[in-house]
Formats: sequence, structure tokens, C-alpha cells
Amino acid sequence: MTNPKQHKEFFAVDMTGGWQTIEGYPDGIKEKTLAGALDVANKRGNRTRLLRFDPGVFTTVPFVHDHWEEVYLVSGDLIVGNDAEGNGGEAFPANTYACRPPGAPHGPFKSETGCVLFEIHYYDAD
Repeated sequence: MTNPKQHKEFFAVDMTGGWQTIEGYPDGIKEKTLAGALDVANKRGNRTRLLRFDPGVFTTVPFVHDHWEEVYLVSGDLIVGNDAEGNGGEAFPANTYACRPPGAPHGPFKSETGCVLFEIHYYDAD
């Protein structure tokens, strides 16, 4: 398989515009893909993205996917394991990291102050 990422040197990332709503996510959670493409249907590829939570936004059910996921909390706070009303869970500050193998349940998630996550998603090489 060829690498779907293009060669990119340092470039300014517009943190105000170009964010995309993610299908199936609550309003207030948006992504900005920096490089690559993840082909979920064919279970291949890789993607590097930023994920942004607006203050107070939360998800209500755990996530499970069939690809690897590495997550670095760049700024803000992230609460992991809240209930369907956004209560409870364990809070994490900026400069924390997670690495999840395929099939690992994680979440739900909430951010009190808003946050930005740096994420890398990929499938194992064939």
C-alpha cells in the first residue's frame, strides 16, 4: 500500500477557519485534517487531524473503531467516561496522551473549557 500522505513542510495552520462538522458527532465537535486520508470502508490509510471541542460539549456513548488511534491533548481539558447527561468521568489536563488499539472502547468525552486534540489514525500494514 502506498502512503496517502503528501509531503508537507511547515505551514501555518488556520485555527479559526476550515473546521468540518463530523457526521454523527454533537454540534460543537469539529475536525481539521492536516494530512492523509483514512479509508474506513477498505480498512486502509492513515490520517493526522486536529479535533476541537467547544466548551461544555459532550458525547454520550463510548466509541469503538477498527483502526489505531493516538491522541495528544494540546490545550484545554478533556473528561473521559462521563454519563449520557455529561456528568462524572475523569478529567485530564493539556499535555496528556493516549494510544488505543483497534477495538478498544473509549469515552464518552466532555470538555468544560473546550479543547484541541492532535490525533493520528491508521490501520496496521498489510
